[in-house]
Amino acid sequence: MDVEILARIQFAFTIAFHYIYPPLSIGIGLIMVIMESLYIKTGKKEYEILTRFWIKIFALTFGIGVATGIIMEFEFGTNWAVYSRYVGDIFGSALAAEGLFAFGLESAFLGVLLFGWHRVKPWVHLVSTIGVFLGSMFSAVWIVVANSWQQTPAGYHIVGEGLAARAEVTDFWEMVFNPSSMDRLVHTWQGALLAGAFLVLSVHAYYLRKGRYVEISKKAFKIALVVATVFSLGQLVSGHSSADGVAVNQPAKLAALEGHFEKNAPADLYLFGWVDKEKQEVTGLGIPGGLSFLVHQDFDAPVVGLNSFPEVDRPGQINAVFQFYHIMIAIGMTLIGMTLFASYMWWRKKLFETKWLLWIFSYAVILPQIANQVGWFAAEMGRQPWVVYGHLRTGDAFSQEVSANQIMFSLIMFTVIYAILFALFIYMVNKKIKHGPYNELNEPVNFQSF
Repeated sequence: MDVEILARIQFAFTIAFHYIYPPLSIGIGLIMVIMESLYIKTGKKEYEILTRFWIKIFALTFGIGVATGIIMEFEFGTNWAVYSRYVGDIFGSALAAEGLFAFGLESAFLGVLLFGWHRVKPWVHLVSTIGVFLGSMFSAVWIVVANSWQQTPAGYHIVGEGLAARAEVTDFWEMVFNPSSMDRLVHTWQGALLAGAFLVLSVHAYYLRKGRYVEISKKAFKIALVVATVFSLGQLVSGHSSADGVAVNQPAKLAALEGHFEKNAPADLYLFGWVDKEKQEVTGLGIPGGLSFLVHQDFDAPVVGLNSFPEVDRPGQINAVFQFYHIMIAIGMTLIGMTLFASYMWWRKKLFETKWLLWIFSYAVILPQIANQVGWFAAEMGRQPWVVYGHLRTGDAFSQEVSANQIMFSLIMFTVIYAILFALFIYMVNKKIKHGPYNELNEPVNFQSF
């Protein structure tokens, strides 16, 4: 297989696996802050028990997230040497800020979060919980800023020529607030919060279905449902804003996301479909002029199509980009429908008697994870053939000295290691769930008291 394709597959695999864990850490972190705040405000023991239970699961996701993220830094140097040289100054600034503002904050408070119960005052422990949560949020800031710079470069100039060319920062804050960074950051944050919230919903829906820890699970479910409802609706706003930015800054990507080929013609908005690249048509169900309306508030307004660009400047896998993007939207709308319906049932005081709904929530934990993954795939594949949009092509960015056999060997090795880590993660989380929240305090479990 081609070296470039193998290098891209390896990086896609490692980042996709890593991206399971940081969103969970961010989402669980917010819910821990809410639970512990309620404990300090009300003094109710149930909220302390819930906080301590979810801290254990947070620690597992955080630890594996750190371990799996280290691999990507080595891949930059081994497989993508030209890319590393080109963006080194940009990424160096962003990652240095991540180390200072994110990891520094997390490391300062993580020990207190995990081992500080009854060793520090309750408000000090709450501050530690907030610090770790903010650290995970800040970590996402600098990663998304660095990636967004690749999508919409700003605040830089190019030094050198050819393979020796590299981008240097001329304005740090212009680089940070590049045209796509804030929209993408908010969208990423909200996706992460949904991933964590749906894990909490899944676990406590399971307890409710089994008749275990009923009262405490009702409290946890309600907290997570509020978080999930707010941020699933928020995704509509941030997603639309991000798409507006893509229309301005990356019109070829927008055209690929919706399978729009004509140069300057009204564009349909597809609910689902299949793109035939050779025939330049989409077969599916769409709203005539829908994309034109979303971009220009006019059903007849022209939208730049793929035929406006040379073929070498278009994304290669247009149907894949289209499918990933529409899967993300479909899941997003499903999450909105689920959370709004559950909120309605809560208002009618029938939420916890609706067993089929609890069954759905028990397994819905996978949906935000899929949405986060396919959304990332759509964004990255839609940027192709550029690794730095408009400046450095992906085909020019990988290391010329690395062989296909070397990449294949390391890919197999990473697959085995990651499979073991994932199995260990599932085993440990499942063990904690079966152990139950009350047993976190080594207290006797009295089911009759729930």
